Amino acid sequence: MENVIEVNALEKFFSKERALKNVSFSVKKGEIFGFLGPSGSGKTTTIKILTAQLKPTSGSTSVFGVPTHQLSKEKYRKKIGIVTDNTALYARLSVYDNLKLYCDLYDVPESRIYEVLSMVNLAGENKKIVSKLSRGMLQRITLARAFLHEPELLFLDEPTSALDPVNTKHIYEGLMRLKEKGTTIFLTTHDMNEAEILCDRVAFLNNGEIQLLDAPKKLRQQRSDASLTVELTDGRTIVLPKGPAGAQRLFDHMNANEIISVYSNQPTLGDIFVEVTGRNLV
Repeated sequence: MENVIEVNALEKFFSKERALKNVSFSVKKGEIFGFLGPSGSGKTTTIKILTAQLKPTSGSTSVFGVPTHQLSKEKYRKKIGIVTDNTALYARLSVYDNLKLYCDLYDVPESRIYEVLSMVNLAGENKKIVSKLSRGMLQRITLARAFLHEPELLFLDEPTSALDPVNTKHIYEGLMRLKEKGTTIFLTTHDMNEAEILCDRVAFLNNGEIQLLDAPKKLRQQRSDASLTVELTDGRTIVLPKGPAGAQRLFDHMNANEIISVYSNQPTLGDIFVEVTGRNLV
């Protein structure tokens, strides 16, 4: 499977402060890749370098096999969608007119506007003036704009940070539909639940360095002690260790019809991040 993004030994300094240190990774075509870390860890800086908004201090970065400084060319611009906190909308225009401008830019039929508004749970809101929208609605319009031309590569920087659970679910469903069509998605977030739902692989970024990189399920399995927590009908909650003794106790409780629930004691991605970095995800 081809790599859409390749990063090798990337470093970025702002004056004397190092924002990224020896960062290397690749992202495969059709993959949702999570770039995870707390605020200030270097996530947004990485996106800006990959989208040619910033130049790296050293190292190499390429997208579609092309050095990122060439991405300003029209043939590459039309392959990419970007959602960051710098993605402005025209406040005096309606939702529809904002999106129509981008339909013209990307040679997309206007009928696509209604499709993307449905994807972000804003069907029927096309006549509203952007200046009258809530922060969450603005975020969803920005996402709809990035979805318009069905980009081959989509960069999302904290895409659901202002959204309630219902609208977040709509966004997740839209992203998974894009993935099914072959879109590669580079997602930065400090929401570990979001990463676990969406991402094929995740990289943990801390102080500008990648600490871990793997599939969420594998990371959790690697750090699990394989014990089970069992809730019993008499109100007790017990932990059963891995091995024959734990298995026998589980069988005995099941045989006596005493079990309400059983679940494994795998750590969450948030637990793993704190373990590896010593930092909370804030």
